[in-house]
Amino acid sequence: MAATVKPIEDRRLLGIGMMLGAYLCYTIIDSCAKLMTQAGLPTMEVVFVRYAGQFVLVLAFFLPQRGIRSLAATRNLKVEVARGLCLLGSTVANFLALTFLPLTVTSAISFTMPLILCALSIPMLGETVGWRRWAAIGVGFLGVLVIVQPGTEAFHPAVVLSLITALFSALYNLLTRKLAGVDSTTTQQFWAAAVATACIAPFSLGDWVWPQDPMTWSLFVGIGAAALVGHLLVTTAHRFAAASVLAPFGYLHIIFMTTASWLIFNQPPDVWIFVGAPIVIGSGLYIWLRERQLAKSVVTDVAVQD
Repeated sequence: MAATVKPIEDRRLLGIGMMLGAYLCYTIIDSCAKLMTQAGLPTMEVVFVRYAGQFVLVLAFFLPQRGIRSLAATRNLKVEVARGLCLLGSTVANFLALTFLPLTVTSAISFTMPLILCALSIPMLGETVGWRRWAAIGVGFLGVLVIVQPGTEAFHPAVVLSLITALFSALYNLLTRKLAGVDSTTTQQFWAAAVATACIAPFSLGDWVWPQDPMTWSLFVGIGAAALVGHLLVTTAHRFAAASVLAPFGYLHIIFMTTASWLIFNQPPDVWIFVGAPIVIGSGLYIWLRERQLAKSVVTDVAVQD
């Protein structure tokens, strides 16, 4: 039987703190992945380690408490599997992009996710998107063009992989919305890790390379631990604060990624990041503000009718 989902509580500061902790974990994941590929480990192996490590930790922490039948019990298996595949697709594209691009570029492009999410909400959730939000989506992608500079020597085709990452991330978030109040946080973690591990295993085990030094071994362990903690923080944060409260803090992620890129990889941001990233972020914030305004209008209209 599927576990009862805990009720939502109004503890905004705790939720915001958890989201910031999650973005720090995501920065650790990307940094570990880039360091592991630089150490000579194949990208598909790095993806496998990321999910297999998370899966092992999910089982270690939650299996003794809940048992496999309770942990795996879901009220919507198709959505859980699709969500896990979208998360895997996002990770594969992102880790491949990290092989060629600095963290500053991949993180800046990742902020197109809210724009893509807004566009996808039309066919997948039946929502209506007005001309103002469509304009914001268009402006946001102009910001991406400023960052990647197509047609110049600075352009790298791997930016397409970062856009694919954002697309899969948007799909993942839409499916997570569908699971809100349906499955528990731990059950969602179980299926996300299990689906990704099972699907990536055939592409990684045949070309396996063991770490050659203690540093790489620590990255082996750290990437799975950061993934588990990060995703638990995100899903738990949404129990303590509404998505509309948490969304703007996602843009602080670029500060973590820029710092890691500069300090760990000696790749400081170029001037076009400072020009394009605010355009992308501003577009995303406008969409968030517009959706919040529309949501308040709907609540007001319902109250008047009542």
